[in-house]
Amino acid sequence: MKKKIVILGATGTVGSKISAILLNEGHQVTLIARHTETLEKYREQGATIVTADITNVDILTNAFKGADSAFVLMPDNVKAENTRAYQREVTGRLIEVIQNSGISYIVNMSSLGAHMHEGTGVMAGTGEQEVRLNQLRDVNVLHLRSAYFMENLLRTISVVKNRGINGTAADGDHAIPMVATQDVAKVAAGYLSGLDFQGKVVQAVMGPGNYSLREFTGIIGKAIGKPDLAYVQFPVDQAKQAFLKNGFSSDFVDNLIEMGTAIKTGFMNYQQRDDSTTTSTTAEEFVNEVYLRAYNAS
Repeated sequence: MKKKIVILGATGTVGSKISAILLNEGHQVTLIARHTETLEKYREQGATIVTADITNVDILTNAFKGADSAFVLMPDNVKAENTRAYQREVTGRLIEVIQNSGISYIVNMSSLGAHMHEGTGVMAGTGEQEVRLNQLRDVNVLHLRSAYFMENLLRTISVVKNRGINGTAADGDHAIPMVATQDVAKVAAGYLSGLDFQGKVVQAVMGPGNYSLREFTGIIGKAIGKPDLAYVQFPVDQAKQAFLKNGFSSDFVDNLIEMGTAIKTGFMNYQQRDDSTTTSTTAEEFVNEVYLRAYNAS
């Protein structure tokens, strides 16, 4: 049976893929984003496209009314002067929307490590959002705790090309679960259309295995013809200055870097892996199918 489904962040890394899956399955989908130009292609598939900020309660409430389910998330705000205050505002507005609209099923984009509420930078706000959504009455909420996105490695393509190395401020030797966002989107789309969860539920999506950033860099190097490509852990101050030059606020950068440097504490290794949390796309498949295309196009 076809469902009426709302997708917040429909232009995002995960939201865009969920949107495509659900529309191809014939569901009645409302796509919401701040900038919707890239979503126009979906109109001929029957999509309703809404331009709105995630904090606009009135517009979102109208979109959620009558829907069977909705995908929600905690978007980054790189300009936020107080990241946690912004995150709390977003969660508060989402709660208003859910309560005012009467929607009964929510799939919340969360993250591995959301069980921790401090010391994990931007992830701490994701954990708090889980707790607050769990207070909703008569609403079924599934928290999709995703592993570290393999797509995050696309952000350092310029470093690989211009400096001949790969690097971030995170430890290079601590292995963590990594996942391709296409796999996350498939799981999310299944819950949004299947509505096969009750109460408040956590579902981890952990990819095929654990990789360190150094190991993943080696896979990239082999694929691009640079088998000696090295991973370098950048000093925090150096990493921060690079983000500040790109217009990010100082507070957001501090939170972003804290998340990366906290990886070595094991906060992303808390969730247990089993058949229900393991997805199929390997690092090698991702690099050959996604990374190389982006690398060659840059």
